[in-house]
Amino acid sequence: MKNIVTMIATASMAFAAHAVVAAPVGNEAPDLLVKRISTDVLDTAKADKDIQAGNKQKVVALVESKILPFVDTEKMTALAAGRFWRTATPAQQQRLAAEFRTLLVFTYSGALSQIKNDDKVEFKPLRADPADVDVEVRSQVTSSRGEPITLNYRLNKGPQGWKIFDINVLGAWLVETYKGNFSSEITKSGVDGLIAKLAERNKQLAGKPLAAPAK
Repeated sequence: MKNIVTMIATASMAFAAHAVVAAPVGNEAPDLLVKRISTDVLDTAKADKDIQAGNKQKVVALVESKILPFVDTEKMTALAAGRFWRTATPAQQQRLAAEFRTLLVFTYSGALSQIKNDDKVEFKPLRADPADVDVEVRSQVTSSRGEPITLNYRLNKGPQGWKIFDINVLGAWLVETYKGNFSSEITKSGVDGLIAKLAERNKQLAGKPLAAPAK
């Protein structure tokens, strides 16, 4: 957890993995959903030596099947692109969301292999009205390797239940972190330029092993 992106990805992974076996989420409070799934994913990662060893194929498959279904990548992409999303063509929006989704897969995969046996997630009381459809779930990750890491999740409730669309780690929101980079690249080379930039980055990540597990 040496950089903000790794910490953010770990937070996302803790929220979303192992969701396929979950009870129907439409009737489950968002904080209870996060608590249950976080426990599931931590237990799974701790028990799987291949994941801890950085088996890329297995980790990526886990991310694709267990994590991404509970992340609203299109909403995240739209928020990160800001005003440029509204002026992009439908084809550009589709391509940009697809490349951003792939980037998140690689980011989450790298973080997934970082989990250690002493990692724990602690949650704070939910401050929300039962009728709210946008909420923030607050928590922190503790381990023997350093100070607790504060994690806050923004979730939106839609037809398919609650999904995460932003994460705050140590005061930094994931969407805002990408928003500056997206704006700079689009201003310089347009939406197509950003898409090409993300595609090249994803190509590089596809050819590399996952980051070495943290000691």
